[in-house]
Amino acid sequence: MATRERIPYGPHRDQWGELFLPSGNTETARGTVVVIHGGYWRDQWTAELGVPASLDLVERGYAVWNLEYRRAGSGGKAGDGGWPATFRDVAMGIDHLANLAEFTDGAIDPRRVAALGHSAGGHLAVWAAGRAAQAARAGGESPAVPLVGVVSQAGVLDLSAAHRLRLSNDAAVNLMGGPESALPEEYALADPMRRLPTGVPVLAVHSRADDAVPFELSEAYVEAARAAGDPAELLETVGDHSALISPGEEAYETCRALLDRLLP
Repeated sequence: MATRERIPYGPHRDQWGELFLPSGNTETARGTVVVIHGGYWRDQWTAELGVPASLDLVERGYAVWNLEYRRAGSGGKAGDGGWPATFRDVAMGIDHLANLAEFTDGAIDPRRVAALGHSAGGHLAVWAAGRAAQAARAGGESPAVPLVGVVSQAGVLDLSAAHRLRLSNDAAVNLMGGPESALPEEYALADPMRRLPTGVPVLAVHSRADDAVPFELSEAYVEAARAAGDPAELLETVGDHSALISPGEEAYETCRALLDRLLP
Protein backbone atom coordinates (compact mmCIF):
# COMPACT_ATOMS: atom_id res chain seq x y z
CA MET A 1 0.00 0.00 0.00
CA ALA A 2 1.30 3.45 -0.89
CA THR A 3 2.29 5.72 1.99
CA ARG A 4 1.38 9.38 2.45
CA GLU A 5 3.07 11.74 4.91
CA ARG A 6 2.94 15.49 5.46
CA ILE A 7 6.46 16.90 5.94
CA PRO A 8 7.55 20.51 6.62
CA TYR A 9 10.40 22.05 4.66
CA GLY A 10 10.38 25.33 6.60
CA PRO A 11 8.90 26.94 9.74
CA HIS A 12 5.87 28.65 8.17
CA ARG A 13 2.54 26.84 8.37
CA ASP A 14 2.37 26.74 4.56
CA GLN A 15 5.89 25.41 4.04
CA TRP A 16 5.13 21.72 3.71
CA GLY A 17 4.59 18.99 1.22
CA GLU A 18 2.87 15.64 1.17
CA LEU A 19 5.20 12.81 0.26
CA PHE A 20 3.58 9.85 -1.45
CA LEU A 21 5.73 6.74 -1.82
CA PRO A 22 4.77 3.68 -3.85
CA SER A 23 4.14 0.35 -2.19
CA GLY A 24 6.60 -2.51 -2.31
CA ASN A 25 10.30 -2.08 -2.87
CA THR A 26 10.85 1.69 -2.85
CA GLU A 27 14.05 1.30 -4.82
CA THR A 28 11.91 0.57 -7.87
CA ALA A 29 10.23 4.01 -7.86
CA ARG A 30 10.10 5.35 -11.40
CA GLY A 31 11.25 8.81 -10.39
CA THR A 32 9.86 11.71 -8.39
CA VAL A 33 7.14 14.09 -9.52
CA VAL A 34 6.72 17.46 -7.80
CA VAL A 35 3.05 18.43 -8.06
CA ILE A 36 2.54 22.21 -7.86
CA HIS A 37 -1.05 23.33 -7.57
CA GLY A 38 -2.66 26.37 -9.12
CA GLY A 39 -5.25 28.91 -8.01
CA TYR A 40 -3.73 32.10 -9.42
CA TRP A 41 -1.25 32.20 -6.52
CA ARG A 42 -4.05 33.04 -4.04
CA ASP A 43 -4.31 31.53 -0.57
CA GLN A 44 -7.91 30.41 -1.00
CA TRP A 45 -6.55 27.49 -3.06
CA THR A 46 -4.41 24.82 -1.43
CA ALA A 47 -2.43 21.68 -2.15
CA GLU A 48 -5.68 19.71 -1.96
CA LEU A 49 -5.94 20.48 -5.67
CA GLY A 50 -2.91 18.26 -6.24
CA VAL A 51 -4.15 15.24 -4.30
CA PRO A 52 -6.04 13.42 -7.11
CA ALA A 53 -3.00 13.49 -9.40
CA SER A 54 -0.70 12.53 -6.52
CA LEU A 55 -2.80 9.49 -5.65
CA ASP A 56 -2.93 8.43 -9.28
CA LEU A 57 0.79 8.85 -9.87
CA VAL A 58 1.92 7.02 -6.73
CA GLU A 59 -0.21 4.05 -7.71
CA ARG A 60 1.67 4.01 -11.01
CA GLY A 61 5.02 3.75 -9.31
CA TYR A 62 6.15 7.36 -8.92
CA ALA A 63 7.27 9.00 -5.72
CA VAL A 64 5.22 12.21 -5.47
CA TRP A 65 5.89 15.46 -3.57
CA ASN A 66 2.65 17.47 -3.47
CA LEU A 67 4.00 20.90 -2.63
CA GLU A 68 2.33 23.64 -0.62
CA TYR A 69 3.77 27.15 -0.54
CA ARG A 70 2.96 30.61 0.79
CA ARG A 71 0.45 32.33 -1.45
CA ALA A 72 -0.70 35.89 -2.02
CA GLY A 73 -3.85 37.07 -0.28
CA SER A 74 -7.43 36.91 -1.47
CA GLY A 75 -10.69 38.65 -0.75
CA GLY A 76 -8.94 41.91 0.04
CA LYS A 77 -6.78 40.34 2.75
CA ALA A 78 -3.00 40.27 2.59
CA GLY A 79 -1.35 36.87 2.39
CA ASP A 80 2.06 35.69 3.54
CA GLY A 81 3.20 34.88 0.02
CA GLY A 82 3.60 36.79 -3.22
CA TRP A 83 6.89 38.10 -4.54
CA PRO A 84 9.44 36.88 -3.48
CA ALA A 85 8.15 34.53 -0.75
CA THR A 86 6.13 32.26 -3.05
CA PHE A 87 9.13 31.75 -5.33
CA ARG A 88 11.50 31.09 -2.44
CA ASP A 89 9.13 28.47 -1.09
CA VAL A 90 8.90 26.63 -4.38
CA ALA A 91 12.70 26.58 -4.67
CA MET A 92 13.09 25.47 -1.04
CA GLY A 93 10.39 22.86 -1.36
CA ILE A 94 11.93 21.26 -4.43
CA ASP A 95 15.43 21.34 -2.97
CA HIS A 96 14.15 19.67 0.21
CA LEU A 97 13.88 16.47 -1.82
CA ALA A 98 17.66 16.20 -1.51
CA ASN A 99 17.19 15.91 2.28
CA LEU A 100 14.30 13.49 1.97
CA ALA A 101 16.32 11.25 -0.32
CA GLU A 102 18.43 10.19 2.67
CA PHE A 103 15.40 8.72 4.46
CA THR A 104 13.45 7.01 1.69
CA ASP A 105 15.54 3.90 0.96
CA GLY A 106 16.23 4.98 -2.59
CA ALA A 107 12.67 5.98 -3.52
CA ILE A 108 13.80 9.55 -4.22
CA ASP A 109 16.68 10.16 -6.58
CA PRO A 110 17.43 13.91 -6.70
CA ARG A 111 18.74 13.41 -10.24
CA ARG A 112 15.35 12.13 -11.45
CA VAL A 113 12.82 14.79 -10.49
CA ALA A 114 10.22 16.31 -12.83
CA ALA A 115 7.44 18.79 -12.09
CA LEU A 116 3.75 18.73 -12.92
CA GLY A 117 2.29 22.21 -12.52
CA HIS A 118 -1.27 23.38 -13.11
CA SER A 119 -2.22 26.96 -13.98
CA ALA A 120 -0.25 29.23 -11.60
CA GLY A 121 1.54 26.07 -10.54
CA GLY A 122 2.63 25.62 -14.14
CA HIS A 123 4.14 29.10 -14.02
CA LEU A 124 6.00 28.24 -10.81
CA ALA A 125 7.18 24.89 -12.14
CA VAL A 126 8.63 26.40 -15.31
CA TRP A 127 10.16 29.25 -13.30
CA ALA A 128 11.80 26.64 -11.05
CA ALA A 129 13.09 24.73 -14.06
CA GLY A 130 15.07 27.82 -15.02
CA ARG A 131 16.93 28.09 -11.71
CA ALA A 132 20.01 26.17 -12.79
CA ALA A 133 20.48 28.13 -16.00
CA GLN A 134 19.81 31.41 -14.19
CA ALA A 135 22.40 30.53 -11.54
CA ALA A 136 24.96 29.70 -14.22
CA ARG A 137 24.36 33.01 -15.99
CA ALA A 138 24.42 35.08 -12.81
CA GLY A 139 27.16 33.16 -11.02
CA GLY A 140 24.83 32.10 -8.23
CA GLU A 141 24.42 28.86 -6.34
CA SER A 142 23.01 25.95 -8.32
CA PRO A 143 19.80 24.30 -7.06
CA ALA A 144 20.21 21.19 -4.94
CA VAL A 145 17.55 19.47 -7.06
CA PRO A 146 17.47 20.54 -10.71
CA LEU A 147 14.37 19.51 -12.61
CA VAL A 148 14.79 17.17 -15.58
CA GLY A 149 11.59 18.50 -17.16
CA VAL A 150 8.18 20.06 -16.62
CA VAL A 151 4.68 19.19 -17.73
CA SER A 152 2.81 22.48 -17.67
CA GLN A 153 -0.96 22.10 -17.41
CA ALA A 154 -2.44 25.32 -18.80
CA GLY A 155 0.39 27.20 -17.14
CA VAL A 156 0.47 30.98 -16.79
CA LEU A 157 3.75 30.97 -18.68
CA ASP A 158 3.72 34.60 -19.82
CA LEU A 159 3.47 36.77 -16.70
CA SER A 160 3.54 40.05 -18.61
CA ALA A 161 0.62 38.91 -20.75
CA ALA A 162 -1.28 37.79 -17.65
CA HIS A 163 -0.73 41.25 -16.21
CA ARG A 164 -1.69 43.02 -19.43
CA LEU A 165 -4.87 40.93 -19.79
CA ARG A 166 -5.70 41.44 -16.10
CA LEU A 167 -6.38 37.72 -15.75
CA SER A 168 -8.39 36.62 -12.71
CA ASN A 169 -8.97 40.15 -11.44
CA ASP A 170 -5.35 41.30 -11.67
CA ALA A 171 -3.86 38.15 -10.18
CA ALA A 172 -0.39 39.07 -11.45
CA VAL A 173 -0.51 42.41 -9.63
CA ASN A 174 -1.72 40.59 -6.52
CA LEU A 175 1.20 38.16 -6.78
CA MET A 176 3.91 40.72 -7.47
CA GLY A 177 2.70 43.48 -5.15
CA GLY A 178 2.14 46.06 -7.89
CA PRO A 179 1.97 46.66 -11.65
CA GLU A 180 4.83 45.85 -14.00
CA SER A 181 5.41 49.54 -14.69
CA ALA A 182 6.38 50.00 -11.03
CA LEU A 183 8.27 46.70 -10.66
CA PRO A 184 9.97 45.95 -14.00
CA GLU A 185 12.98 44.14 -12.52
CA GLU A 186 10.83 41.98 -10.27
CA TYR A 187 8.54 40.97 -13.15
CA ALA A 188 11.57 40.11 -15.26
CA LEU A 189 12.85 37.78 -12.54
CA ALA A 190 9.44 36.17 -12.05
CA ASP A 191 8.44 35.71 -15.70
CA PRO A 192 9.40 32.38 -17.34
CA MET A 193 9.40 34.13 -20.71
CA ARG A 194 12.39 36.19 -19.61
CA ARG A 195 14.39 33.35 -18.07
CA LEU A 196 15.12 31.65 -21.38
CA PRO A 197 16.91 29.53 -22.30
CA THR A 198 16.62 27.01 -19.48
CA GLY A 199 17.91 23.90 -21.24
CA VAL A 200 15.06 21.96 -19.61
CA PRO A 201 12.23 20.30 -21.57
CA VAL A 202 8.89 22.04 -21.02
CA LEU A 203 5.88 20.13 -22.34
CA ALA A 204 2.92 22.52 -22.31
CA VAL A 205 -0.55 20.95 -22.40
CA HIS A 206 -3.44 23.34 -23.02
CA SER A 207 -6.97 23.42 -24.42
CA ARG A 208 -8.39 26.22 -26.51
CA ALA A 209 -11.58 25.74 -24.50
CA ASP A 210 -9.80 26.80 -21.29
CA ASP A 211 -11.54 29.92 -20.00
CA ALA A 212 -9.23 30.48 -17.00
CA VAL A 213 -5.84 30.71 -18.72
CA PRO A 214 -5.74 31.60 -22.42
CA PHE A 215 -4.22 29.00 -24.75
CA GLU A 216 -2.11 31.77 -26.25
CA LEU A 217 0.05 32.00 -23.11
CA SER A 218 1.37 28.48 -23.59
CA GLU A 219 1.65 29.06 -27.31
CA ALA A 220 3.75 32.20 -26.84
CA TYR A 221 6.03 30.55 -24.29
CA VAL A 222 6.74 27.50 -26.42
CA GLU A 223 7.46 29.65 -29.46
CA ALA A 224 9.90 31.80 -27.47
CA ALA A 225 11.52 28.80 -25.78
CA ARG A 226 12.11 27.00 -29.06
CA ALA A 227 13.52 30.16 -30.60
CA ALA A 228 15.95 30.28 -27.66
CA GLY A 229 17.00 26.68 -28.33
CA ASP A 230 15.01 24.95 -25.59
CA PRO A 231 13.28 21.57 -26.15
CA ALA A 232 9.76 22.88 -25.60
CA GLU A 233 6.55 21.41 -27.01
CA LEU A 234 2.92 22.51 -27.14
CA LEU A 235 0.29 19.78 -27.02
CA GLU A 236 -3.28 20.88 -27.63
CA THR A 237 -5.85 18.94 -25.66
CA VAL A 238 -9.58 19.12 -24.97
CA GLY A 239 -11.72 19.95 -21.98
CA ASP A 240 -11.90 22.75 -19.45
CA HIS A 241 -9.33 24.04 -16.98
CA SER A 242 -10.00 21.36 -14.36
CA ALA A 243 -9.84 18.44 -16.81
CA LEU A 244 -6.06 18.67 -16.67
CA ILE A 245 -6.00 17.69 -12.99
CA SER A 246 -8.78 15.08 -13.13
CA PRO A 247 -7.56 11.48 -13.55
CA GLY A 248 -9.59 9.73 -16.22
CA GLU A 249 -10.01 12.86 -18.34
CA GLU A 250 -8.21 12.87 -21.68
CA ALA A 251 -6.31 16.04 -20.80
CA TYR A 252 -4.93 14.53 -17.59
CA GLU A 253 -4.04 11.25 -19.24
CA THR A 254 -2.00 13.19 -21.80
CA CYS A 255 -0.07 14.84 -18.96
CA ARG A 256 0.63 11.53 -17.28
CA ALA A 257 1.95 10.04 -20.54
CA LEU A 258 4.31 13.00 -20.85
CA LEU A 259 5.70 12.33 -17.39
CA ASP A 260 6.52 8.84 -18.63
CA ARG A 261 8.62 10.50 -21.33
CA LEU A 262 10.45 12.74 -18.87
CA LEU A 263 11.08 9.92 -16.37
CA PRO A 264 11.51 6.81 -18.53
